Amino acid sequence: MRSLLSRAIQADTSFSIGLGLIVILAVAEIFAATFFYIGRARAARVSAQAVAATLVRPAAPAVSTTRAPAAAQPGQSPEAAASTPLPSLVDQLLREGIELRERGDTTTALARLVEASESDPTNVAVLEEIAKTYEAMQLFDRSNEMWRKLQEMGPSAGEAYELADRRLKLGVPTPATAGPGIASASLDPPAPHKDVGGGIAKGSTFGITEVKTTETPDPDAETSLALQIGIRKQPDATIDHTKVKIQVFFYDTVNDRDIKLTDAEVNYEWLTPKHDWTDTNPEILSVSYQRPKTRIVSSETTLPPYLRRPIYAETGGRRYLGYRILLYYNDKLQAAQAEPARLLQLFPPSERISPP
Repeated sequence: MRSLLSRAIQADTSFSIGLGLIVILAVAEIFAATFFYIGRARAARVSAQAVAATLVRPAAPAVSTTRAPAAAQPGQSPEAAASTPLPSLVDQLLREGIELRERGDTTTALARLVEASESDPTNVAVLEEIAKTYEAMQLFDRSNEMWRKLQEMGPSAGEAYELADRRLKLGVPTPATAGPGIASASLDPPAPHKDVGGGIAKGSTFGITEVKTTETPDPDAETSLALQIGIRKQPDATIDHTKVKIQVFFYDTVNDRDIKLTDAEVNYEWLTPKHDWTDTNPEILSVSYQRPKTRIVSSETTLPPYLRRPIYAETGGRRYLGYRILLYYNDKLQAAQAEPARLLQLFPPSERISPP
């Protein structure tokens, strides 16, 4: 009995040791398998990230709708460049309008400038560029409206005020020849002898010193007025008065549309007695314009003639528009002046006239 018990105890101890070894080996295999699969999963994840990065990297970046900050100038820090204010909408429209006009697209240029003016109606630069654009389009009535706005602003408008004052007094120079379909106008002041008022141009013998328009009420005339034109010579010039030629042209509008030379009665009269320019005082020439009313015989034919009342009618849709004065000496143009100034654009004077 003791022998059997001893064998059983020995067998149980061997079995326990063997079972323990089996358990230890099983646990070791489990740990090995776990580390193996964790390593494979980590490698697969790293590989997937690399593939994803490869696929995403070549894609183009999205286009931003916001304006990028201005590039830093040489010697300027990025922080300072980022703090530089962006141009306003009015400034952008102004710049676009000028560029479009210089390329000959005056219609689009005017649209940009008008849009800028609607945002800032008192912007001097915008009003000036609108006036210049109208001149480039040869719409002189509209350009004069812009110049008048600048003139009304006074000296606070700076150089634009001086330019507006000069434009309204002297008009714009004759537009330069441009390519087909492109209207352009020089923005420089007119040539010295072309449009003189208040002085004598350099290189000229004579100048128009002043022009006064006086309207005289006349019950028998639709329009009755006179121009007093002051003409002065250079102080050191010796004048042959037979070589002085003064031409005054009056113009009418017909049916508020066409511009034509007047058919009214025009008369010349010297107000200074000698008009030979032997001294430096200006000689004064008076030129009158008179358009009589059209008389219609009164229907009161039963009355004596001295009691009949004349009836007047309008004269064919003609209305006085303005004048153009040309001054020649020795057949060479000395000065030209017009009111309105666009008459010099519509009817440019000749540099010389042929002797009779």
